[in-house]
Amino acid sequence: MAQTGEVSAVQIGQADPTRIELAELIALRGLLVQNRRHQSHRGISRAAAEGGYRARARGRGMTFAEVRAYQPGDDVRLIDWRVTARTGKTHTKVFDEERERPVLVALDYRRPMFFATRGCFKVVQASRLAALLGWQALQHNDRFGAFLFSEAHTLGLRPQLGKEAVLRVLREMVASPVWERERHLPFEPRQRLEETLGQMHRVVRPGSFVVLISDCSQWNAKVEKQIALLTRHSELCLVHCYDPFEVGLPPSGALALSDGRVRFRLNVGEREQHAYQHHFATGQQRLKDFCLTHGADYVPCVTSDSADSIVACVERIRPLPVGRR
Repeated sequence: MAQTGEVSAVQIGQADPTRIELAELIALRGLLVQNRRHQSHRGISRAAAEGGYRARARGRGMTFAEVRAYQPGDDVRLIDWRVTARTGKTHTKVFDEERERPVLVALDYRRPMFFATRGCFKVVQASRLAALLGWQALQHNDRFGAFLFSEAHTLGLRPQLGKEAVLRVLREMVASPVWERERHLPFEPRQRLEETLGQMHRVVRPGSFVVLISDCSQWNAKVEKQIALLTRHSELCLVHCYDPFEVGLPPSGALALSDGRVRFRLNVGEREQHAYQHHFATGQQRLKDFCLTHGADYVPCVTSDSADSIVACVERIRPLPVGRR
């Protein structure tokens, strides 16, 4: 697969559902190529396929375009006070987004991500998605980097241009020590999620497009505060990874469960099922509301999603289109 650069959805479905391989991540580039050809056959415009986007004027990563009369809705922080004082009328600066945009994937490698009842582990699906985002960044001539984090380690890779930048991230993903640690142990993080995400600020430059791929365990108000700080100067997309079992329990009956140390059986009735479903739905709605409030995109990613669905998911993860501010 790695030699041809192409891979089929069937081959992805036959890959190891519990871990990732470099050859597979490299070959995923072929799925984007195939999807691009399909779009061309359907008559989708070249501009829409190749990007040509401009994002909100947040921080640096912008080039000055012009000064024009202030219009309702313009950011007051961009008012040109010198021109305003000279003319007696309010004027604002207009900026264009730089073409080579930093794209940074924040990838969750904590223990809760090593779980699935269908398809593949959440962490495997997330890794494939991250690889596809890397190849997409290469297609659009964007810089690509990553922030890999587990409960014990973090690794920041600043966005760079070119194929080697994508391969650098893929190699680090595969080489991460999380793949060799003992399985089926309780989740006992050394630090909370908000502390980990606080470290991510070191590798995120203003004007970046940040894609956080996580199951959002440990999500709370402090996590939201850290992420909200990012959205002040960068554009954000939250990819929520989850397994169908986390959405709803199987039909009523006894379930055999374990926390990695203790095994037990749980009798499930209609009341338990309803409470379980309500808990997930409430958490998911909180994520959606947070994204809506802070101008971020919410994208679901399920362990049972097919390879074609993951490619479609990647196509949805794009900065704001041309003309939107």
